[in-house]
Amino acid sequence: MTLKKRISAIIENLEELYPDASCSLEYEGPLQLMIATQLAAQCTDARVNIVTKDLFKKYKTIDDFANADLHELEQDIRSTGFFRNKARNIIAACNMIISDFGRNVPQDMDSLLRLPGVGRKTANLLLNECFGIPGIVVDTHAKRLSRRIGLTKNEDPEKIEYDLMKIIPKDKWGQFCHLLVYHGRAVCDARKPLCDSCEISDYCDYYKQSKNGRTPNRFAKPKKLT
Repeated sequence: MTLKKRISAIIENLEELYPDASCSLEYEGPLQLMIATQLAAQCTDARVNIVTKDLFKKYKTIDDFANADLHELEQDIRSTGFFRNKARNIIAACNMIISDFGRNVPQDMDSLLRLPGVGRKTANLLLNECFGIPGIVVDTHAKRLSRRIGLTKNEDPEKIEYDLMKIIPKDKWGQFCHLLVYHGRAVCDARKPLCDSCEISDYCDYYKQSKNGRTPNRFAKPKKLT
């Protein structure tokens, strides 16, 4: 099977399994999504949604966040972990948006990456979800599944992003990563993947290793794609 057909089969199966796959963070507008994604670093989306339910009622505008008391904001987001860094970054990012970007969350990668606490994952999610600009969002699920399946041999998220951009149809970039997140949560667990009940196991290098009697190594570099 050619790589193109393999990718097509993977996407087709995952879309059938998860027709409602979408961003699981709850937000209204790019500012809230930026903040929610910053909070999601080393934290589950479910926990972030619990925190932001009250957070976005208390801080309604970009000025509210920009002028927030640092210690108070830290306590408001404490349960998301790394709350001190996250609070500083949120306040600094909002101040930069006000001073440098006319109070609007920027709509290009270079500008987004200038914002404190915003990396490529957050930037790509913002561009996809809020501005309709395709991008590959490499979170922990996308990293794990793309390596297990055999779509990349890299470990660095940015390199994985570029690898996937080369082989995933551009109109599927944003949705593909949501599909990987859903499949990672439901089937392809980090420690105990449910390979025998996986709908895309026929296209997965990890499963092929297991079926051939070898112990799959989730950190092993897959063979070169064919």
